[in-house]
Amino acid sequence: MTTTQEPTEGLDGLPYNVFAKACPSRGTLEHVTGRWGGLTLGALYEGSLRFNELRRRVDGVSEKMLSQTLHALERDGLVHREAQPTNPPRVDYELTPLGRGVAERLLTLIHFVEGQMDDVLEARRRYDETRGTG
Repeated sequence: MTTTQEPTEGLDGLPYNVFAKACPSRGTLEHVTGRWGGLTLGALYEGSLRFNELRRRVDGVSEKMLSQTLHALERDGLVHREAQPTNPPRVDYELTPLGRGVAERLLTLIHFVEGQMDDVLEARRRYDETRGTG
């Protein structure tokens, strides 16, 4: 692949290969799986939210980071931003059909991780105990 716009065939025959450094799919994967991207997509799966509603739902995200995350997800076609011509302005965010498909898959992973937390916490305890950390 000579530019970031050209596809590089992946192992499964798809035209893009996220493991290739210059493949554009890597950036989208980073937006989706980054600290705030996955949580934002998961929160929007429940339905349309205004910016401050979304910020409250994604506990801990700063206004700046949420704004950057939403811009990236909107650019990737995963989130739709609708500004209402009201006073004061009202902006709603919702998933696109593509974003909904991504969010469904993320939520499957999120629910799996949540369901395995007892095992994870026990593994952490054992790890810390054997290394004298924690």
